[in-house]
Amino acid sequence: MQGITKALRHHGRQLRHAVLQHMDKGIFSWATLISRIQSESPTVIIPHMGLENITVSEILRAKGEAEAGAVYWCDTSHLVHEAVQHMTAHNVGALVVLKSGDMKQLAGIVTERDFARKVLLPGRPSEGTRVEDIMTEEDKLITVSTHTNILRAMELMTERHIRHVPVFDEKVVGMISIGDVVRAIVDQQHQEVKQLK
Repeated sequence: MQGITKALRHHGRQLRHAVLQHMDKGIFSWATLISRIQSESPTVIIPHMGLENITVSEILRAKGEAEAGAVYWCDTSHLVHEAVQHMTAHNVGALVVLKSGDMKQLAGIVTERDFARKVLLPGRPSEGTRVEDIMTEEDKLITVSTHTNILRAMELMTERHIRHVPVFDEKVVGMISIGDVVRAIVDQQHQEVKQLK
C-alpha cells in the first residue's frame, strides 16, 4: 500500500489530469470511471508488484499482445478509409504506420483524432487521402520501450497530450493507450486494498 500511496501522492495530479484530458469532461466522475475500468477488465490484470515495478511489458502481456505479437498497423500507402475500417474492425483508436515497401520500418502513427481533424473537419475524401498525408511522422513520434515504467509512460502521455504510444524495442512490439495505463494503476490499487482486507 505504501508503494501505491507514494506513487499516487507523487503522480496523482498527473493521473487525474491525464484522465480528465482524455475523457469527455463532465460525463465521468472518478467513481464512475474507476468502476467502469474495473468492470471492463478481469479481476486480476497484472499480478500485484507495486507501481514502481510495473513496466510496459506487463501491460502488453495482460492485453495478450506480448504472446501473440499483435500490432495493429497499416502502411503509408493505405487510404485513410482503409485505416479507419481497420481501427473499427479491431476496436482500437490508433494504428502504427509502417513504411510502404519496408514493413519493418516505423513511419509514424495514425489516430482517430488525425482522421477527425485532418479529414472530416476540412471535408477531405477518406477514399482519396493516403495515411502518410495525415499521420504523425516518425520524427515527431513519442515511443516507449517494454522496459519503461508505467508511471513514466503516463507522465509522457500527459505532458504531450497523447492517448496512444507505440512500444518500440528495435521494432514495433505493441501499442499502449492511456486507458491501459490507468487500468493497470487502478488494478494495482484494488489488489493492495484487497490484500489489506
